Amino acid sequence: MIEGVLRHCTEMSVEKQYVDTHGQSEIAFAFSYLLGFNLMPRLKNISKQKLYIPDVGMAENYQNLTPALTRPINWELITHQYDQMVQYTTALEQGTADPEAILRRFTRGNVTHPTYKALLELGKAVKTIFLCQYLEKEELRREIHEGLNVVENWNSANSFIFFGKGGEVATNKLEDQELSVLSLHLVQICLVYVNTLMIQQITSAKEWEHILTAEDYRALSPLIYAHVNPYGVFELDMNERLSIAT
Repeated sequence: MIEGVLRHCTEMSVEKQYVDTHGQSEIAFAFSYLLGFNLMPRLKNISKQKLYIPDVGMAENYQNLTPALTRPINWELITHQYDQMVQYTTALEQGTADPEAILRRFTRGNVTHPTYKALLELGKAVKTIFLCQYLEKEELRREIHEGLNVVENWNSANSFIFFGKGGEVATNKLEDQELSVLSLHLVQICLVYVNTLMIQQITSAKEWEHILTAEDYRALSPLIYAHVNPYGVFELDMNERLSIAT
C-alpha cells in the first residue's frame, strides 16, 4: 500500500488511500500520517475495534463508549522516538532505502524495537481519530465505499482481459513479466479508449439530452467489459458445407 503511494510514476499528489480491512494496520496508520496522506480503510470488523483515550482518567468522560475504550496513548514513547520515526519516514519517501527492507523491521516479530513500539502508539492515536470520524460521518463511509468500488471494478476488468494462464504472471523471468504487464497495459488503454468513444457517441444523441441527469453522468465509467468477447467470434452457417471430399 505504501509502495503504491510513493512509487506511482505519475505527477499526481496522493492525499487519500482507500484500502480494505487487510490493507490497514496501526503501523500503516502511523507511516501514512508521517508521509502526509490519509489512510481510508473500509473496516469489516468494526465492532471489534478499540478506541484509545488521550490521557489517564478521561474514560469517565465517555461512559457511553466504555465497551469500546481501552488504555491511554503513551505520548512519552512517541516523543522519545520521534527523530527515529522521522528518519525512517524520510528514507521511505526519498527512496534512500528499500521500503520493503524498512517495513520488514516493523512486524510483529520485532515487538521489542523501541521505534516499532512508538509507531504502534502513533498508529493507535491516528486510527482512533479515523474511527471516530468513520462512525460519525456517513458521507465518509460512502466516500470510502465508492472509492473502493472503482478499484474493485478495475481489478475485475483486469482479471477479465488478462485471462491467459489464469490471470497470473506465471513466470519468474523478468523479461517475460515485463512483456505480460506491458501487454496488459496496452489492452487496458485500448479498452478505456474505445469505451470512452462509445459512451460519448451515445450520450451526444438528442434523445438522451433531457433524460440523463448530472448524477447519471457522474456514474458513467469507461471500465465496462460486458460487451467484450475476449475469445473471438466463430460464425456458423448451417446452410453451407465444408469443402471436404467424402
